[in-house]
Amino acid sequence: MMKFINRFLFIAIVASGVSAGATVIQAQQPKPKPTATPIAQDPDKVFIPINRVRLPITVVDKKGVFVSGLSKEDFLVLEDKVPQQIETFSDDIGKELPLWVGVLMDTSPSTAGKLKFEQESAMNFIQTVVRPRKDRVFFATFDHEINLRQDFTDRLDLLDRAVNSVKQLGNQTALFDAVWQFCDEKMRSVSGRRVLVVITDGIDTYSRADLRDAIDIAQRTETTIFAISTKAGFSGSVPGVEMGQPQDQKDRDLVKMADETGGTSFFTGDMLSLERSFTKIAKELRAQYLVTYRPSNDRYDGSYRRIDVKLGNGRGDLKIRTKRGYKAIVDTVKP
Repeated sequence: MMKFINRFLFIAIVASGVSAGATVIQAQQPKPKPTATPIAQDPDKVFIPINRVRLPITVVDKKGVFVSGLSKEDFLVLEDKVPQQIETFSDDIGKELPLWVGVLMDTSPSTAGKLKFEQESAMNFIQTVVRPRKDRVFFATFDHEINLRQDFTDRLDLLDRAVNSVKQLGNQTALFDAVWQFCDEKMRSVSGRRVLVVITDGIDTYSRADLRDAIDIAQRTETTIFAISTKAGFSGSVPGVEMGQPQDQKDRDLVKMADETGGTSFFTGDMLSLERSFTKIAKELRAQYLVTYRPSNDRYDGSYRRIDVKLGNGRGDLKIRTKRGYKAIVDTVKP
């Protein structure tokens, strides 16, 4: 069973090992909101306060082409409309920092008939994006239970085995709980860039967490979410769903969850389009800028802080994607 991380302590700078194998995280009960389980402070750990915000930033032009060559002076960061002083800036984080990627696959009843499509999607993403010996991936499934099938690893054979070992579907869908738990229990304790890829039809029937909870924990653990909708399966023939366009509230929830954390959502029904999407994600993760700043408002009062990033020097024709904000709570996130 994975160890819960206390969201209200100071950060522990420790090296943690990983283990393989399937682990049932929790059989969800649709009752109270999720909360982290407190843990005792280890006297051998070093605790330091968290007082900086880190922003992976994607910049694209009107055609969606990633824009490189920008400098620190090109960016203006505002928190609640107040300009912030940028402390550090990097334009080569794709080379410097490892990726820690979680792939979450929906195995609820509504995905019946799409399991093979989801499995191929998961492995295509892993093979396209992950760099062996540098990046790490875990693979998990969610239905009425949340199962860690393979912990963080760079071994594609272990990931392939875990993905293809999924044979049965559950009887409910705990999408938001899965996002919440893996951000809280896995992503906050790794050092580098954190990405969740959620392969789902977007229908949640069983979570204690809601959409806002999922967005909140992703923002506070600096996790970027990419959502891949499986509504159309291979054929793209699901009524009311056009390829590339969200159609209903569940679709819009996926869009919002990705947008607010700095990611993107994809609605497609064929593997060729998905492969193009995966290639785009891989390029984006190698082309991001990284900005950090210390908020001028240093009160951790639980309020929501809105983040806006703009470009100066007449670069208003470019589009910026990053997380939209965060809740000001003293938290434990590894740098």
